[in-house]
Amino acid sequence: MSSRRELFLEEIGLTPLWRLKARDGATGGDGEQDRTVAVAADSAVAAKPAAGHHANDVNDRAGRIARMDWAELKATVAACTACGLRKNCTQTVFGVGDEQADWLLVGEAPGAEEDARGEPFVGQAGKLLDGMLAAIELKRGADVYIANVLKCRPPGNRNPEPLEVAQCSPFLARQVELIQPRLILAMGRFACQTLLDTDASIASLRGRLHRYQGVPLIVTYHPAYLLRSLPDKAKAWEDLCFARRTMAGLLSQS
Repeated sequence: MSSRRELFLEEIGLTPLWRLKARDGATGGDGEQDRTVAVAADSAVAAKPAAGHHANDVNDRAGRIARMDWAELKATVAACTACGLRKNCTQTVFGVGDEQADWLLVGEAPGAEEDARGEPFVGQAGKLLDGMLAAIELKRGADVYIANVLKCRPPGNRNPEPLEVAQCSPFLARQVELIQPRLILAMGRFACQTLLDTDASIASLRGRLHRYQGVPLIVTYHPAYLLRSLPDKAKAWEDLCFARRTMAGLLSQS
C-alpha cells in the first residue's frame, strides 16, 4: 500500500492496518489493498461500540445515583472508586446539616482537616464560615446544609481535575434534589464554575441571581480564600446581605 493511502486512512481513523495474506500465498496487488482497507474499516467499526458503551456506563451511573435515597447515596459515596482520589484520602466527606434545609452551601473539596474529621468546612475556614453564618442569623446544622463538589480530598489540596469533578457531580446533584433548598450559596471558583457550567470568574458572577437545577444560586468567595485576602471580606459580606434579601423574598412568596 502506498504511504499516501496509509496517511489518508490514518487521517480518517482507519488505523492501525492489519494486512491479510492472499489465499494463494501471493503478496501485493489491488486485492490485498482491498482486503487491508476492509479489515481496517472493520477494526474501526468494532471500536465504536466500546466508546458508546463508556458513554452509556456514565449515563447509567448518573441515572442510578439520581434514584438513590439518603442512605444509598451516603453508602455509595463512601465506597466510591470512580476516580483515583479515594485511594489517597482518609475518608469521604459527604456533607452535614439539615437534610431539609432552605440554605445549601456548596464548597469545592475537602482539605486536610476535613479529610481527617469527615466534615466539610472545619478548621480556620470553618470558623470563618460559622462567623459569616452568624452574621446573617444562621447556624451550621439549623436550616443549613453544607457540602462540597468533591467528596474526597485532592492530594496536597491541589485544584480538582475535570474527571474528578465529572465523577462527583452526580452526587451533589442528587443531594440538591433530596434537600430541595430554596437557595444555594456557591463558595469558591470551582464550586461556582461547576454548578453554573462556566469558566467565568467569581468577580463577574457576583451580585446576580443564577440558577442550578431550577434553584436560585448566589456566588461568593470561599472562606479559605478570604483568610488569605482580607480586603475581599467586605465583598463577601455584600454577597451574604444579597443572599439574605433573596431568601426573604423567596420566603414571602411561599
